[in-house]
Amino acid sequence: MKREVAVVGLLIILSGIAILLLGCPPTVVMVRPPEPRVEVYGPTPYPEGVWIPGHWKNRKEEWVWVPGHWASPPRPHAVWIPGYWEPRRGGWVWIPGHWECR
Repeated sequence: MKREVAVVGLLIILSGIAILLLGCPPTVVMVRPPEPRVEVYGPTPYPEGVWIPGHWKNRKEEWVWVPGHWASPPRPHAVWIPGYWEPRRGGWVWIPGHWECR
C-alpha cells in the first residue's frame, strides 16, 4: 500500500514538472481575427512612455477589442514587440507582445 501511494505521488510530481517545463499548448481559434482597429492616441503622458497597441481577443467564440495603453519600459533600452495572430494548425494562435532588451 505504501509503495502504491509513493508511486502515485511520484507520478503526480513528475506530471507537474512536465507541465511546467512544456507549458500548455496555445488555444487555437478557428475563425480568423478581424483586422486591427486604428487607434488614435495623443502625445505620451510621460517622457519614457511607450504606446502598447490594442488587439483582438477571442472570448467564448466572440471577438473583443482590448484597447491600447501607455506603459513604461521595465528597464533601459527595452523595446515593445507587439503581439500578433499567427496562422497555425488550421486556425489562429495569439502570440503575446513582450518587452525585449536591445
